[in-house]
Amino acid sequence: MILHADLDSFYASVEQRDDPALRGRPVLVGGGVVLAASYEAKALGVRTPMALSRARALCPQAVVVPPRMAAYAAASKAVFEVFRDTTPLVEPLSIDEAFLDVEGLRRIRGTPEEIARRLRADVRARTGLPITVGVAPTKFLAKVASGVGKPDGLLVVPPGRELEFLHPLPVEKLWGVGPVTAAKLRERQIHTVGHVARIGEAALVAMLGGGAGRHLHALAHNRDPRRVETGRRRGSIGAQCALGRSAARGFPEVEAVLGALVDRVTQRMRRAHRAGRTITLRLRFGDFSRATRSRSLIKATMQTGAVLRTAVDLLREAWPLIGERGLTLVGVAVSNLDGDGAVQMELPFEPPRADGLDAAVDRVRDRFGSSALRRAAMIGREISPSVPILPD
Repeated sequence: MILHADLDSFYASVEQRDDPALRGRPVLVGGGVVLAASYEAKALGVRTPMALSRARALCPQAVVVPPRMAAYAAASKAVFEVFRDTTPLVEPLSIDEAFLDVEGLRRIRGTPEEIARRLRADVRARTGLPITVGVAPTKFLAKVASGVGKPDGLLVVPPGRELEFLHPLPVEKLWGVGPVTAAKLRERQIHTVGHVARIGEAALVAMLGGGAGRHLHALAHNRDPRRVETGRRRGSIGAQCALGRSAARGFPEVEAVLGALVDRVTQRMRRAHRAGRTITLRLRFGDFSRATRSRSLIKATMQTGAVLRTAVDLLREAWPLIGERGLTLVGVAVSNLDGDGAVQMELPFEPPRADGLDAAVDRVRDRFGSSALRRAAMIGREISPSVPILPD
């Protein structure tokens, strides 16, 4: 049995915990874009990431608070201490959710349901935060159960009754079913997971493609053999910035934001001693569709300059499409990460000067804050604050 533990509206819950005046009131965390919304705000239609102006129109009585990333990182660390005090088998998914394998704890800690109840009580007592826990025999079903059990709930799917719980749910509950796939399924009168389960795998493959069809067929029958994994390092490091839906932006402005994002990403890479080979540019257009552009380098790097040059080249290639469709979000990620940060040296064996420059900039920012040094193009401009991430 596996637990999926997921903090409820994490950023907003931290704000309500730390300021009693916010409890029971609709709270929005963010600046130009809503990063988190309390359930009081969600009840009125506010979602993330939504433009703050639209959120205010839906919820005029909302209290808007600026994000406090250090507070969220500290709260996440405290919650994960509770997780690891519960079981050593913890697989983090993000700073506010994780899978926990508790099957081997029956003799010393009780049933999975008893462990889950104790976990929720411990998180509330030690951190002051509400958390929802789903309990099921598979990771997929545990995550679905926690989603159905929100907010601040506990939902157990007993062995032998998995399909009884799963099949009445809407197709959107299946991992990998977004708006486009859901629309394709609903066009064919496929509305629930049970409808998907009754369709043959071959028909789903013909409808959605090989990978997606087989994936959804397996999930609809609750076939998910994955185990809870510990000690797994992240496969990519990235950052993104919502630009809003204001007037069209010129290339220099977007290039400046991209440069600031690359600074953020490569500094994280150097802290984690991870070098990467594949740079991916992420774009969201004015019609909310998305696109990515990627390029792989000959050798792995963690140099800011090398990553930025490639990212800017990708942006330049995508600029005609951006001009047609508008741009509301830009992001960059580096993947194909080496495990130990090893970088193949080239003749002559001299340390590149760029490495020394990056190291000096990192030391200044570590000592005096990230805003102590910034690109000239970013003077007078701000991007969304760096979101806390799990240790690598």
